[in-house]
Amino acid sequence: MEAALRAGVARSTVSSVAKPASLAKAVPWRVAASKARRGGGDVRASLFSPKPAAAKDARSTKVQELYVYEINERDRESPAYLRLSAKQTENALGDLVPFTNKVYNGSLDKRLGVTAGICLLIQHVPERNGDRYEAIFSFYFGDYGHITVQGPYLTYEESYLAVTGGSGVFEGAYGQVKLHQIVFPFKIFYTFYLKGIPDLPKDLLCTPVPPSPTVEPTPAAKAAEPHACLKNFTN
Repeated sequence: MEAALRAGVARSTVSSVAKPASLAKAVPWRVAASKARRGGGDVRASLFSPKPAAAKDARSTKVQELYVYEINERDRESPAYLRLSAKQTENALGDLVPFTNKVYNGSLDKRLGVTAGICLLIQHVPERNGDRYEAIFSFYFGDYGHITVQGPYLTYEESYLAVTGGSGVFEGAYGQVKLHQIVFPFKIFYTFYLKGIPDLPKDLLCTPVPPSPTVEPTPAAKAAEPHACLKNFTN
């Protein structure tokens, strides 16, 4: 009887030891499967991996100057003043001014195209005998494309507007433009400081005539003669 009991205990002991051995063989498979379901060590590694560097702006930072005269020759019914504010007797917040004028190069010997845009009156400044507008407008340069600008348009002093983009050779352009009031609203001189584009065509480059109330385009440029205008300029 005692011998039988000892044999039973021995078998039980062997069985209890064998079970952990069989489980140990299964554990690696289960761990691998668990890692696969969770993404394993790759997930933990990715949490601490350095983030990829942001793509750098590949546009050129070279600044190129472009000189332009805007001349109101009183032949385009521009500007049109729309009094939309409650004050009908003076300029006031909310008034709109659509406009379009002829554009010449800085040396005034070549017709470039036109401007086209709109100004929203922000503030009447009687002590300066003028107004502050928020302006959005474009300059058209024939087959070369156009430049769009936005910002403060002051009738009584210089201001700077942002270059917001363009088309043609001006695609991707950014920077700013200085607006120099000569005789409001008839003569304005602009100096563009352009970035983000290839070198400007020689057709658009020149030595500017210094701004003054007496400046005028050459007769050939006014007449848009073939040698004194851009190809397919906007009229």
